[in-house]
Amino acid sequence: MIRKKIFNNTKAAFKLKSDSELDRAIFLFGLMGRPSLVKAGSALTKFSLKFHLPVEGLIKKTIFEQFCGGVTEKDCEPVTQKMYSENLHAILDYSVEGKETEEEFDAAMEKKLSLIEYAKDHDEVSFAMFKPTGIGRFEIWEKVSEKISLSDAEKQEWENVRKRVETLCQRAYDLDVRLYADGEETWMQTAADELMEEMMRKYNKEKVLIYNTLQCYRWDRLEYLKNLHEKAKKEGFKIGAKIVRGAYMEKENARAKKLGYPTPICESKEATDVNFNSVMSYCLNHLDDINVFIGTHNEVSNYLALQIMEDRGIDHDDPRIWFSQLFGMSDHLSYNLARKEYNAVKLVPFGPVRDVVPYLLRRAQENTSVKGQTGRELSLLLEERKRRKGDKSVKHTRE
Repeated sequence: MIRKKIFNNTKAAFKLKSDSELDRAIFLFGLMGRPSLVKAGSALTKFSLKFHLPVEGLIKKTIFEQFCGGVTEKDCEPVTQKMYSENLHAILDYSVEGKETEEEFDAAMEKKLSLIEYAKDHDEVSFAMFKPTGIGRFEIWEKVSEKISLSDAEKQEWENVRKRVETLCQRAYDLDVRLYADGEETWMQTAADELMEEMMRKYNKEKVLIYNTLQCYRWDRLEYLKNLHEKAKKEGFKIGAKIVRGAYMEKENARAKKLGYPTPICESKEATDVNFNSVMSYCLNHLDDINVFIGTHNEVSNYLALQIMEDRGIDHDDPRIWFSQLFGMSDHLSYNLARKEYNAVKLVPFGPVRDVVPYLLRRAQENTSVKGQTGRELSLLLEERKRRKGDKSVKHTRE
């Protein structure tokens, strides 16, 4: 039976944090527990950057250093190597968004290719990743998803997108590096699903290197996975499934209401949890055909996965199963999983401070909106600070 206290070890969770870094995290998660402050701070940050006010230094020393590994890959190395010393792997995510031109998309692809090569040469980096709309215009993904006729120029644009995805997957295959595509909004996701299915069909015949993301706040994802599994068995390929709860709920519900179609999102947080756990369980029960990347900050889901692994006699470090959390969040999950020799990995974003601000603001808003998330983070951080003060007090008494 999995002991329910595996994630309560704050000494292991925050071992790599200095006292000042611990205090900074306590300060930030304290702020993020106050939605009105997050909303005001986000607006102020956007305003300051738009009018080139000198705030980048402040951003860098606070929220950037909490949630990002650095500005460049080189900056990230001390972070990822320290993590690896604790058996915790990394994924480097160049988190620059909002590009629109073919030249920018080609440049983004080249950056992702370099990160695949980086992963090949660095044992601590276990996956590479890309965001579909980072290498092609959202509108072209949307049109292909909705089966809208394309103009000749759009047909060429879509062909360019396909070639970029193919180039990334081919490089990952050639270098034996795992690569996943991030999940995005439903109205562009069908094209991404179909294209990544095509890539799995081509490159996952012997082993799983190519993964697609399933956002489990979508109520149709278990059925989608089962149908994909049937295809995979018939056609002789394996599935790479990165499973997450999802990141676009408010946007999805608002669009469905505005356009008058049934929302693709589960009706409640509880329904989403059930759906996520069902998809996860299905993957863990079909490991001969499916490799699973479990991306969740939810303790109950992590405990469930560990229990299924124990019940089925699956080794902690079975290469078909990975656990993942975001850098700067849920260290009590990541480091304690790594300590018990599960395959654990952190997504480590990096990039110029100004360019990653949209990512940072989403992290702040996510911590504000996920019920209980910030409170749990803060309570564990405070517990660790109390533990350290107690240790220092005992040491001082002995001396």
